[in-house]
Amino acid sequence: MVHLAATERFPGPPDPRSEDATLSALLTRCGAGDRTAFRRLYDLESKRLYGLALRITRQPTLAADAVHDALLQVWQRAALFDPARGSVAAWLTGLVRYRAIDAMRRRAREVTGVDLPEAADEAPGALDRLLASATGQALHRCLNGLEQGQRQVIVMAFVEGLSHAELAERLERPLGTVKSWIRRGLQALKACLES
Repeated sequence: MVHLAATERFPGPPDPRSEDATLSALLTRCGAGDRTAFRRLYDLESKRLYGLALRITRQPTLAADAVHDALLQVWQRAALFDPARGSVAAWLTGLVRYRAIDAMRRRAREVTGVDLPEAADEAPGALDRLLASATGQALHRCLNGLEQGQRQVIVMAFVEGLSHAELAERLERPLGTVKSWIRRGLQALKACLES
């Protein structure tokens, strides 16, 4: 019988730094027009990005469109990515998030009355991956230190993708109150993370 070391039997979670280094290298190659690198980037990130878009849109077609539009922008503008401004995963997440929110706003204006069934997302979400990192744990600790109203609006705005007006409507609070909660909450988060 062969005995394996504990690390061989139970590997830990993937190292986010090595994952981002891989994504960064792929993105650099995409900026040079490398289609193989783009395909690999797509294979690595498309499920996670689709899951994020689906959580925001709650409609598979809109989610797929949001991911398609974001990845098209990645292909066209990969050379403009600045790693000093954040990680590749965060950049991709932001692109998809904004595309999904835009799709929902367009959809709200079109109102067709057709609801498509929601599909389960089996891939770990961006939030789950973030919470597994040291930065994510610090963010979680700092979020828990906020007042309940501030924490609620920040999570709804940045995870669910709701605008200030949508938050005010859903929470039945004045728009100014919602904006103040977000502003003060983000200031408190920044101070907590810098300490």
